[in-house]
Amino acid sequence: MSTLLTYNEYSVIAKNLTFSVDPFVNGNFSKPLSGNTMETINPATGDVLAIVAACGAEDVDAAVIVAQQAFDSGKWSRLHPNERKEIIIELANLIEKNQHELAVLESLESGKPISECQMTDLPETVSTLKWHAEAADKIYDQISPANESGIGLIVREPMGVVGAVLPWNFPLMMLAWKIGPALATGNSVIVKPAEQTSLTTLRVAELALEAGVPAGVLNVLPGLGPDVGEPMGRHHGIGAISFTGSTEVGRLFVEFSAKSNLKKIILECGGKNPAVVLSDAKNLDNIAKHVAFSALWNMGQNCTANARLIVHKDLKKPLVEKVLKEFDHWKTGDPLDPSNQLSAIISPEQYSKILNYIDIAAKEGADLIYGGKAIQSGNGLFIEPTIFDNVTPEMTIATDEIFGPVLGIMSVDSDAAAIALANDTSYGLQTSLFTSNVTNAHRFARALQAGTVSVNCYGEGDITTPFGGYKLSGFGGRDNGFSAHDQYTETKTIWIDLSEDSV
Repeated sequence: MSTLLTYNEYSVIAKNLTFSVDPFVNGNFSKPLSGNTMETINPATGDVLAIVAACGAEDVDAAVIVAQQAFDSGKWSRLHPNERKEIIIELANLIEKNQHELAVLESLESGKPISECQMTDLPETVSTLKWHAEAADKIYDQISPANESGIGLIVREPMGVVGAVLPWNFPLMMLAWKIGPALATGNSVIVKPAEQTSLTTLRVAELALEAGVPAGVLNVLPGLGPDVGEPMGRHHGIGAISFTGSTEVGRLFVEFSAKSNLKKIILECGGKNPAVVLSDAKNLDNIAKHVAFSALWNMGQNCTANARLIVHKDLKKPLVEKVLKEFDHWKTGDPLDPSNQLSAIISPEQYSKILNYIDIAAKEGADLIYGGKAIQSGNGLFIEPTIFDNVTPEMTIATDEIFGPVLGIMSVDSDAAAIALANDTSYGLQTSLFTSNVTNAHRFARALQAGTVSVNCYGEGDITTPFGGYKLSGFGGRDNGFSAHDQYTETKTIWIDLSEDSV
């Protein structure tokens, strides 16, 4: 069970941390064959946390050989699912045992508030691994309908070597989302963490070995996208890659697959997600809380952030007043201080991008009604929570994924117009729908073009529900639920002739 420590306790942990910085291949940390390194920066201070290995194509080649050998040996791929289950559960237990260290490590490297790392990301990581572990020996194969002369067995088999390319906004959670089902189904895995956030993934790989995951089954290659991600995408020895990140990079993985071995590609990409408040919505206090949380959680650096508030004109004034008050409750500051709900933006590039979008919104005529400025704090990368009113559909703030703490408000004359405006985007990841009418909840939830629709709340479902997007938000599969296991398996038909003269 996760519990918050004090600011002083977290500071002591931070001062005493040691970092694993080299690639983890075949159960060992060793220097990268590329010989290259990169800096990992604390975005709250601008300080260099560590010099991390920056792998290259030669490291990918070596890891694929090791991972394939581990798969072929059967030491993991042919274990009884119950045995894999017990080992993955032990990994989850070790993560829980080291939760404070991992929470501080993630907070320092990503700039996320320690309270979020400790109370959300770590528990979700543990529960995700345990859920997929428990599923390992509970998903059954099938027998097809057949007559007395034959029987068809429909079996699922691990693919072999699979790749996971992680984002920087939820390093631990996304690691669990991918390695949980990939390991549970018997694959060997090569993970490329985001270059900004490699340290927690390397630490988890070390814990996996301690838990009993055999050497070579889980490998981690830190490095830059063109140097590690692209060689993984083009490699003929990798059977599938699951990627979470931008739509722009996701497209590249589809191209890499087409030009190599047609590996399976699973993409969870961007979003421009709306919160839709219908004319019959009543509990505006509750709605305002969800709107603020959905826009500001993780500094808005979240694929499902509700960056568009689409509200019926009759409710706009009272709701906006309540949203402004909710924004006042979100305090920005040192990520290691548990009293702060907002902290640093991940990188100078993302920081500049967000501020540029704020400038563009003002120039295009949106009305700035809250925040909108950088917060000066040494070399830290902090931005005020920001709200623009009177946003119109053609404005950049209404179309582009900003990935920062910026909310745009749009009003409509009818519920039908609200749904049409919500769907007027090239993305389709998540929508929050607010209504007091159960018929409207069902009818409009089905009309919304998004992989997840949460009703009268902001949410992404849970580990049991498939997660992914429509349109440019997703491709090739779904994370979470039993659907995630399908992504890392091949389906085989075995037809057996039972007729008397067959043998």
